[in-house]
Amino acid sequence: MSVPVGELAARLRKAVADRVAIEPLSGEFPDLDVPGGYAVQAALREQAGPIVGWKLGVTSRAKQAQVGVHEPVRGFLAGALALDLGAPLSTSELIQPRAEPEIAFLIGRDLSRPDTTAADVLAATDGVAVGIEILDSRYRDYRFTMPDVIADNTSAGRFVVGAPVPPAGIDLRLVGVVLEHNGEVVATASGAASLGHPAAAVAWLVRSLAADGEVLRAGQVVLSGGLTAAVPVSAGDVVVATIDRLGTVELACR
Repeated sequence: MSVPVGELAARLRKAVADRVAIEPLSGEFPDLDVPGGYAVQAALREQAGPIVGWKLGVTSRAKQAQVGVHEPVRGFLAGALALDLGAPLSTSELIQPRAEPEIAFLIGRDLSRPDTTAADVLAATDGVAVGIEILDSRYRDYRFTMPDVIADNTSAGRFVVGAPVPPAGIDLRLVGVVLEHNGEVVATASGAASLGHPAAAVAWLVRSLAADGEVLRAGQVVLSGGLTAAVPVSAGDVVVATIDRLGTVELACR
C-alpha cells in the first residue's frame, strides 16, 4: 500500500488549523516509514511560507536507544513560528504545548559538505544563543512512531531565540542548562545532552540535508536539540531557560 503523502499532509494541516489532536498516521498507514515521513514533511514545507532555519529532535543518545533509532530527526523552522523576545506565547493557538531549552546556532556561511564536522560548524557559526522551543505534537497525548513525528515536522510549534554571543572560547559541551517553570527549577542539563556536543548535532543536520541535495544557509538558525525533558505549559505560566555563558530567555504564556 502506497502512502498518500498529500492526504497525510492535509490531515496534519487541518489538525493545526482546528487545534485538535489526531491519531498517529501510522495506525491507518502502517507502511509509513522514515522516508515517507520526510516526504510528508516536505509537503508541509511547501505551504509553510518563508523558512528561517531547522530544528533537531531525538538528539539524546539515551532517547535514541529508548525509541530504537540511531540518529536524530530534523524539521524545518517556518518564520511564522518565531516569537520575538518578550512577546508572550498564545497557548490558545496550540494543541498541547510543551517547552524545552535548546542551544541555537546562527549560521554565518553556507554549509553543504557531506563530510561536515562539528569543527566546521563552529567555524561557520556567527553566534550561539539560548533558545526555547515550544513543541506541539498534532498527535493525541504525544503518542507516535518516528515516521509519524517526522511527518509532523518533529512537533514544531513555536520558538524564541535570545541574543547571540560568539562561540569562541565557550565549550558548549560543558555549559550548564537550567529550566524553570513558574519559579521552580524543573530540569538541569549540560550542552553535551545533544549528541555529546550541540555542534555535532548541527553537523549531522548538514550531512542529512546534503544527502537530500539541500544546504544549511548563511543567516539561518538551528535549534540543536532539546537539552532536558519538555515541560507542559498553559496560560499564566512563565518558563525561563538559562545557559551558562549564553544568557537567559524568559517566556510568558497567556
